[in-house]
Amino acid sequence: MNSDTFYMARALQLATRGRYTTDPNPRVGCVLVKEGVIIGEGWHVQAGCAHAEVVALQSVTEAQGATAYVTLEPCSHQGKTPPCCEALIRAGIRRVVAAMQDPNPLVAGRGFSRLEQAGIEVTVGVLQVEAHALNRGFIKRMTEQRPFVRSKLAMSLDGRTALASGESQWITSASARADVHRLRAESSAILTGIHTVLADDPALNARVDFDVVQPMRVVLDSQLQMPLTAQMASLQGRSLILTGSEDYLKQEALRAVGFEVYLLPLKKGRLDLHAVMCFLATQHVNEVWVEAGATLNGALLAAGLIDELVVYMAASVLGDQGRGLFQLPEVLTMADKKRFKWHDVRQVGEDLRLTMTPLI
Repeated sequence: MNSDTFYMARALQLATRGRYTTDPNPRVGCVLVKEGVIIGEGWHVQAGCAHAEVVALQSVTEAQGATAYVTLEPCSHQGKTPPCCEALIRAGIRRVVAAMQDPNPLVAGRGFSRLEQAGIEVTVGVLQVEAHALNRGFIKRMTEQRPFVRSKLAMSLDGRTALASGESQWITSASARADVHRLRAESSAILTGIHTVLADDPALNARVDFDVVQPMRVVLDSQLQMPLTAQMASLQGRSLILTGSEDYLKQEALRAVGFEVYLLPLKKGRLDLHAVMCFLATQHVNEVWVEAGATLNGALLAAGLIDELVVYMAASVLGDQGRGLFQLPEVLTMADKKRFKWHDVRQVGEDLRLTMTPLI
């Protein structure tokens, strides 16, 4: 491992400390090195707070001649905080090593250009794959104007998510459910369908023992069936209902109890899922965590909107009358089957957690 890779690995390690709190900003870490010694470190903690480069500079009394290792291109524009490029230039940084260019159109290479204009040597692409993975939601929102979508499912050995009656609590173990809350906490929004709400009245929050910016709760409710008594309306954070119904009296009643209600286009009587994702991007949602039934999961998969599946598999059997994972009536032949690529398989408590991505 060369020195650039070594110090960038440390910067990425620091960046992960903002995994649960930086949203909607990217997770960024910075390491300052002088004469082979780390003299300063920093990471972006929360939107509106100082960026990683500034935090690192504030941790030292003198950075003249140092090299800055940063996981994302230093910003060059004035946002809620001043541009990091100017801070690095003022500090007398000699060299900047970045893992990747910022996909934000407000930056997108301008930061590197500003540094080079000031006589600072710039190196780009060190541990770029790892840096991309850390901010895949932010990158997708900036480049494709939609969030990164992960769908969580829990199933038995025979691929059932519930009994025929709908009973599903609990297929998986307490350890698996705790793991779900940690992954919920990483997300910008938790999305479900109205039928899940009517059946379970879920809280859709992240119940963890560390600081977290609570994900936005999003319910797809084409016909506006949401009960005014749903518990999520009174919980901390935003609760959104996306609907195609123009029943303005019901909309106002829901707003009065704490929901935000937005009217979106329908497609064949259901919400247009591509419009849903574009709308969530305008709400600065980087990553969507889906917890829903077979109908919505099937529709998302058919629309090509699931970027990753996280499936918890229990060592149990529910029988052939149980409910399946996806409703996919268009799969009629083997040529129509949906294929996936394995990314990770690990044991969580008594269960297996299977992580995969669709093969396009």
